[in-house]
Amino acid sequence: MQNPKNVQNAVSVIVSALSVMSAQTGQTGHAPRPRVGVVCGTGLGGLADAMNEPVALPYGQIPGFPQSTVASHEGRFLFGRIGDVEVVLQQGRCHLYEGYAPEDVCMGVRVMAALGVEVLVITNAAGALNPRWDAGDLMLITDHVNFTGRSPLTGPNHDAWGPRFPDMSAPYDAALGRIAMEEAARLGVRLERGVYVGVPGPQMETPAETRMYRQLGADAVGMSTVLEVIAARHMGLRVLGISCLTNKNLPDCMKEAPLEEVIRVANEAGDKLTRLVAAVVERV
Repeated sequence: MQNPKNVQNAVSVIVSALSVMSAQTGQTGHAPRPRVGVVCGTGLGGLADAMNEPVALPYGQIPGFPQSTVASHEGRFLFGRIGDVEVVLQQGRCHLYEGYAPEDVCMGVRVMAALGVEVLVITNAAGALNPRWDAGDLMLITDHVNFTGRSPLTGPNHDAWGPRFPDMSAPYDAALGRIAMEEAARLGVRLERGVYVGVPGPQMETPAETRMYRQLGADAVGMSTVLEVIAARHMGLRVLGISCLTNKNLPDCMKEAPLEEVIRVANEAGDKLTRLVAAVVERV
């Protein structure tokens, strides 16, 4: 499903709310014009620390906007700057496993695109399937496998957003990926490259499923991102994806990965992810 009326209503509320907040602080009220949108995954909300004087707008103040029910997802938009670049940060997302439909999962991305965002930086917490990688590593997403069985483009197409059959031969922007690799090298941050498989969740993977995803060519597995990227590409956004690998899936010696552990590892890796994303954004 595509929900242009809901998205436009949300954008109108956001623009009005930010204009009021600007006027209250003595600034000239104006509509936000962010060039870059950033989606924060589980435990990765610390990216907000990279923003200069952010203005927060909780999702609860936006009628019809889906509310995240997952721990560590703050549930708000932040508007501000990273360096000289105007940015909107989606601090918290919703997921299929929370009972939301694809149009709800992708509403944040669509709202950011409608606000004028041209580049989307999307992050997530994921399990490492590649046995050479460890928990705490970062992975540049070079491609993905949509294993959710869902699409945000089902139903009538909103032609103003994009074509009925959008091309997905290059869902992740190669030029942005090169910038990320260059900045990672400059910062001394290890950045792997690999394929992300998106699953509906919320249950973690069995050993047999882990083997299957690996045989499909996936290097990391998670419960977000793929639907948002489809929506972003449908609307013409350039996309950079980075996974924080919070646990290691070895099918012959599987270990439990409770949410608390996922958040802990994501928080520990958050500093290098923040430095990397900030450096990339300043070069966009």
